Amino acid sequence: MTRRAVPGPVGERPNEPSIFERRESVVRSYCRRLDCVLDTAEGSLVRDITGREYLDFVAGAGSLNYGHNDPDMRAALIAHLEHGGISHSLDMFSSAKGAFLTTFESLVLLPRGMDHRVQFTGPTGANAVEAALKLARKVTGRTNVIAFTNGFHGMSQGALAVTGNRHHRGSPQNPLYGVTRMPYDGYLGDSVDTADLLDRMLHDPSSGLDAPAAILLETVQGEGGLNVASSAWLRRIAELARTSGALLVVDDVQAGCGRTGTFFSFEPFDIVPDLVVLAKSISGYGLPMALLLIRPEYDVWLPGEHNGTFRGNVHAFVTARVALEKFWSTVDFSADVARRSQMLARQLAGVGDLVPGASVKGRGMMCGIDVGSGRRAETVVRRCFAEGLMLETAGSYDQVVKLLPPLTTPDKVLHEGLDILLSVIRAAASGHEWRSSSGPVTA
Repeated sequence: MTRRAVPGPVGERPNEPSIFERRESVVRSYCRRLDCVLDTAEGSLVRDITGREYLDFVAGAGSLNYGHNDPDMRAALIAHLEHGGISHSLDMFSSAKGAFLTTFESLVLLPRGMDHRVQFTGPTGANAVEAALKLARKVTGRTNVIAFTNGFHGMSQGALAVTGNRHHRGSPQNPLYGVTRMPYDGYLGDSVDTADLLDRMLHDPSSGLDAPAAILLETVQGEGGLNVASSAWLRRIAELARTSGALLVVDDVQAGCGRTGTFFSFEPFDIVPDLVVLAKSISGYGLPMALLLIRPEYDVWLPGEHNGTFRGNVHAFVTARVALEKFWSTVDFSADVARRSQMLARQLAGVGDLVPGASVKGRGMMCGIDVGSGRRAETVVRRCFAEGLMLETAGSYDQVVKLLPPLTTPDKVLHEGLDILLSVIRAAASGHEWRSSSGPVTA
């Protein structure tokens, strides 16, 4: 098969493989379908080195909820750099950390009645998940963790153990221990309440289910296919965690920071997790940063017991503070996200008329279309990219076309992106290769 030479940095010969193809590991993935060399970005738009513009509905897999290069965050970061502000401080106190914590307390925790402490873990969501699992096991003295089908929590050993996707789990040669997988809400169909199943197994001494240290879940499963847990199911799981002596852990890495409308995805359901994992958009600017929120009675770490060189990204503290002040000091932003979410839902609602059996999935501005097969979804994403719209896929078979536009995307840009998407689906659905396509992508 002849590979198309991806444009590379200035100075490379156009007909030769790019520096990326020559030197970057074949493990790379997004660039295989979003085939360009990015250069500049602003808001919901990115440009490649040829000057071509794309609508970015991937947003760093949810790391850019406020769009690219927000001018206020950029100005604050530049001012910090020009001032000679410290760039690395391990977990020592700094003015930037203090300002972030003060703002996070006043704008996020106190208004929601949360008394959680903030642990700065390593810079990725997986780092924070690892800390949550380790802490829950330390608190309870138990080892088993209950996780759910289609969950995704990261690629390091402990986080991978609680991740459901076989493609990712198959990579390590080391066994993945300490996790019991249970069916997520709706996994066994509408007629089966999977919370009842978990309740039965927790209380049956012969079920084979070891007493859990934690029950870990996403309220909306991002990589798992935009599966949404119901309010009743989430409340029931929270109660089962309490009565079984397990810590309730909510992974809000992708669904948090406003993605579903409220700052935390669990807010509408009147549950208060014992541990909350935040990453991706918490920095506001796409800078690496992750937090573990811990109820005070469970903050039982010994000093330095969970360690790491990059526990505090000072530059991320600067931009995160500005993001909170700019977008979360009033209810206006959340209301605007809710309005845009309704607009997305309305425009996607007719997709079933274009593709029999297709369905709209997700919650808030974390939504997508299940088109029934990975090949179909791949066709949509590649054709949308050719038309200037960046999307990704999700689900067990990558059968869900996933939309994660920045929450700040102007209405006009949202409409433009949705017009491209629906036009591509309409054209693909009328083609022979679409009608004959079924099943997951296997190659």
